[in-house]
Amino acid sequence: MTKLFCLATGLCLMLACNDKPAETTPPVDSAVVVKETKAPPQSEIGDAKFTEIGKRAMANLSSGDIDKWMNDFADNASYRWSAGDSLVGKAAITKYWKERRGKIIDSLTYTNDIWLPLKVNTPQKGPDLAGNWLLGWSQVSAKYKNGKKLTYWVHVDYHFDASDKIDLVLTYIDRAPINRALGVK
Repeated sequence: MTKLFCLATGLCLMLACNDKPAETTPPVDSAVVVKETKAPPQSEIGDAKFTEIGKRAMANLSSGDIDKWMNDFADNASYRWSAGDSLVGKAAITKYWKERRGKIIDSLTYTNDIWLPLKVNTPQKGPDLAGNWLLGWSQVSAKYKNGKKLTYWVHVDYHFDASDKIDLVLTYIDRAPINRALGVK
């Protein structure tokens, strides 16, 4: 019984010694206000209005109305393909696509499209640009003037200038099947 009494007394003493006083928060001086600043993320989801511009552009290109399609482009726009070839300037892009849609492509249909508006606050290492981007993926069904038909996937990145005009288009596409359909070597 003495052992049990000693054990109980020891436990009570241990618990009493481990009792820490409550921590208090120092008083806040109302004259000093510290604002915590947080850097914006490297990138974030962009404005949905850019998705609407992309959908409108795709519909205008599909319909063959190149002039209407070009309304969304800046005068100094650049159009680049993943193969490395490119067009610079609204006039050059317009000329290329009017000829392509008028003499080579009979119809274009875009389906299964996915859009992601993106705002890049801080460019990463590489050729990317700060500002508003629209990333788009779609399946294209093309019918050519020579009667050939082809279905393929395309990924297109649009960059927008301060006036919300497209100033850069990056198109990722495997042109080998297109060239085969057209008899281009």
